[in-house]
Order: sequence, then structure tokens, then C-alpha cells
Amino acid sequence: VPAFYEHASNTHLSTVPDYLLSLAEHADGTINIGSEINTRALSQVDPDRQATYARSMSVLRKVLTTKPWVITLFPTQAYAQDAEMNLPDFENYVYGAMFADEDDPIAAWKSLRKEQETLIKKLKGADQVRILSDNTDLSLSVKGRTFINSDGRRNMPSGEVFTGPIETSANGYIQYDFPVCVHGREVDDIRLVFKEGKVVEASASKNEAFLITMLDSDPGARYLGELGIGTNQKIQTFIKNILFDEKIGGTIHLAVGNSYPETGGTNTSTLHWDMIKDLRAGGELYVDGKLFQKNGRFV
Repeated sequence: VPAFYEHASNTHLSTVPDYLLSLAEHADGTINIGSEINTRALSQVDPDRQATYARSMSVLRKVLTTKPWVITLFPTQAYAQDAEMNLPDFENYVYGAMFADEDDPIAAWKSLRKEQETLIKKLKGADQVRILSDNTDLSLSVKGRTFINSDGRRNMPSGEVFTGPIETSANGYIQYDFPVCVHGREVDDIRLVFKEGKVVEASASKNEAFLITMLDSDPGARYLGELGIGTNQKIQTFIKNILFDEKIGGTIHLAVGNSYPETGGTNTSTLHWDMIKDLRAGGELYVDGKLFQKNGRFV
């Protein structure tokens, strides 16, 4: 893949091949199994070229997300190394996060579904959400938006409820606790300031230029596309893989960029970056002025 970015012409980066578009249009659905052998393979690629390619490939994503899909991960040495585990321990972590080590995994997922249904009922009709924690005081609106129960039928593992915030509603600031690990890079200590929904200030202690480039990739990239609340209590360790990390029980995540239409969100972007705020040590989540979660536990 790095060779593609190095040698591709502008036409290669900005044009969707006909065969890929045809494949997307005629596919019944997709099963995506991550199995990378080097998660840092793209670390030296020009971010502008990555952004250009992502914009062109967004056409495929729009087609494929209208059809059944599921995404999961096969444990590899590269993922284990990112997680700072040996491969057998990482395999056990992965299977545990998917409830595959339970006597009845299906029953475990059904139980989580019911728990999340209860949360969604409490959130029905909500308007203002406020996130308070160290270096964080951010408010946004979810008025009229739909919360989705992510219970293992698309993401595997799963364990979250999520929605699309009102696009112009976010105001305040947030310091994220974990790095964003994407496109072969880690972006550490991300701090964002929002005004009327838009990121007006952004900084990071590592790969800040890459962060700014991605936020400038298109007009929608500086607005929120998702608010998610992680609920999977068997995922408690950050492993630098967003499929797992955004589900950590006791955290919330906010994604800059594209919204999921089923939530009522209308933001469009080639970007969708989830950024995680850990609320397990002193964090508070308020809904319409009432405490909804404290120290990562629902009240």
C-alpha cells in the first residue's frame, strides 16, 4: 500500500476504478476482517495524498453502507504489539470482548442489547448533553436525534449507543485521553475547541500537522458526526484499535466528520474519526442538566 501512495498519479488518487464501483453496486453485503501485519505501514505517506484518496473512495462507502455489513478483527502479531500484549493474551482479549468465552455468547449479547435499550429509553427526547472532566467542558444538543443500539450485529465486538449531534450545537473544549491511531500514525493529546459546532482550535503533542490536514480535508470534517457512549465492560484496556477502544465501558467518544443517516445526522465528510474521552476517573455526563453518568457508571 505505501508503494501505491508513492507512485500513484493524481488520476489514480482521485478516480474510483469502474470495477470497484461495479463490485460495490452488485455486492449483496460486505464482511470486513482486519488482519494487518504492520499497523504503521502508512506512517510516512503524505497526508494530503491520503486525504485525496479518501475523498475519492467515499463514493464506495456511500454505496456499501446502504447494504448489510459487518466488521471484525483477526488477532495478528501487529495488533498484539500495539496492545502491548503477547499474541495468546491478545487472542484471549479479543475473544473475551466478543463474549466468545461465555457459556452462551448469544445470550450475553442479548443481555447487553436489553441494557442498552434501557439507556436509549432514558435518552429519548433528550436535548442538551454536557461532558465534564479534566480539561473538558463541552456541551452539545441531540434534540430530535435517534440513538442507535450497537449490539453486535454490525461491529464485532460492539457495546455502545450512539447518535449524531445537532451539527451546529457543540460549544466548549475537550481534551482526549487516548491517541487517535489511523493511517499508520498516532495523534496524541488531542485538544479541540468548538464554537457553534465547528472545531475552531485544534492541537496535539504528536502529529499535529496530520490532525490539521485531516480536519481541513473538506468542510464537514470540522463538525461532529457522532456521539457514542461505550458500554462493553469486558473491554477496559486501550489497545490502539478503534473497533475495540470506542466500546470501552465508562468512556464516551465523539467523531469529527461524517454522520450516520439513521441517527438523523446530516453532516457529510470523507472523514470519520472517533476520539475517546475516559470518564472512569472523575468524569461526568449530564443530560438536560441531570447527572447521567459519573466515574464511568450510570446513575
